[in-house]
Amino acid sequence: MSIGMIKASRKLHQTMLKSVLRSPMSWFDITPLGRIMNRFGKDVDSLDSEIPRSFTSFLRTLLASAETLAMISYATPQFMLCVAPLAIFYGLVLRYYESVQGASSIRAYNCVERFLIESQKRVDNNMLIYFSSIVANRWLAVRLELVGNFIVFFSAFSAVLFRHTDHVTAGLVGLSVSYALSVTQVLNWAVRMASELETNIVSVERIKEYKETPTEAALETPSEVFKDNKGEEFWPENGEVLIDNLAIRYRQNLDLVLKDVNAHILPHEKIGIVGRTGAGKSSLVLALFRLVEPASGKIIIDGIDISKLGLKQLRSRLTIVPQDPVLFSGTFRENLDPFGHHSDDGIWTALKLTHLDEFVNTLPNKLDYKISEGGTNLSVGQRQLICLARAVLRRSKILVLDEAAASVDLETDHLIQQTIRRQFVDCTVLTIAHRLHSVIDSTRILVFSEGRVAEFDTPINLFARQDSLFRALCLDAGINSIDDVKNGNNDIKEENEEKKQN
Repeated sequence: MSIGMIKASRKLHQTMLKSVLRSPMSWFDITPLGRIMNRFGKDVDSLDSEIPRSFTSFLRTLLASAETLAMISYATPQFMLCVAPLAIFYGLVLRYYESVQGASSIRAYNCVERFLIESQKRVDNNMLIYFSSIVANRWLAVRLELVGNFIVFFSAFSAVLFRHTDHVTAGLVGLSVSYALSVTQVLNWAVRMASELETNIVSVERIKEYKETPTEAALETPSEVFKDNKGEEFWPENGEVLIDNLAIRYRQNLDLVLKDVNAHILPHEKIGIVGRTGAGKSSLVLALFRLVEPASGKIIIDGIDISKLGLKQLRSRLTIVPQDPVLFSGTFRENLDPFGHHSDDGIWTALKLTHLDEFVNTLPNKLDYKISEGGTNLSVGQRQLICLARAVLRRSKILVLDEAAASVDLETDHLIQQTIRRQFVDCTVLTIAHRLHSVIDSTRILVFSEGRVAEFDTPINLFARQDSLFRALCLDAGINSIDDVKNGNNDIKEENEEKKQN
């Protein structure tokens, strides 16, 4: 039985883990991390140890109680007339005991919610609840003793009353009474195990809830999607992005965060995406990676509607450098190339192109230097440059920079922009920027306002318009003349020409 429960626990854990890993991003937004950890910690532990122990003890005491009643009934068959009333009384006692136990749990949670109250009051409340639990246990013990005494009384009374029958012998009477004397302890333990089992079985319900969490779309791409194209291994080949009447919302029954978004981004274009806070800039990135599915409309990349692609195919062919760089516990090499697709020479080349090679050479063990969880032993700028080095290694046709320079110093920002201009000339780059200086040299600027595309044109054309939202943003950022915009565009043209000559 225990082996079967362990197998069931393993299967539930694996199914729950798979469901959680495949859950959409919106589910993680509304689910606290502590609750998820509690499911995989306390609830799985209850499923592994507490429930098998409680169930085994409950079954053992249940069989022992049945054995006792069967033996008494065999010795004195007339005792069976008392079993039904005692069973009803026993059930009523059990229900009332469960209610009292539940009330103490409710009070306990109230104490948790009031954790800012003075320590003494919390201790008093805790002792009050504990005292209530002790009183409930004593209340239960008295009534179970009463039930046990009734069983002993009726067992002995039946033996005396029907002592003249041939069936009743002194040996059977002694056996019946001795079994009846032990029934109180057995019943008491059976009630406790039944209550504990019912409490722990809630863990199974919570695990089942996570197991049935709605998951994201399929990981693999159906074979018919690429039947008219060169094949999925070449996609995306150019980096052309077409956004057609896109509208998204984060969850059902919420307002749209993007509305009627239309844009045609040509291959190799460098697009700056700007707008005030909450305008919908990052929401477009979520839609591009299908972290949020469109409410309507579609995004087409190189002639393929991304809603028809498997998530593994889509996300592995796009590259993003996020605002908060993500590093894992492991070596430099593992963080740059977690799947081992590149040689050390390729990794060193990427480090050189992102201006990290000198820093890595000063580290003990160089590429085998251990990076702590989250990269806490590195600066924010270094972590961001490592993420950029990943992008250089992958060489995706579409690169997304989600405010990658927002939390770094100006020197690191300059290094990031310099690397992007020189190493991603033949890629489509979408840059969400808080600092307008980072996107002033873009091919075109996509301006968002209240979830809609307000403007989409070259920086010079937008700045030349007096009523332009982009112009207002530039003035707020200290870009006061069209010459500043032109200088930014000239800088990138010169760098691109230099790259081509080299």
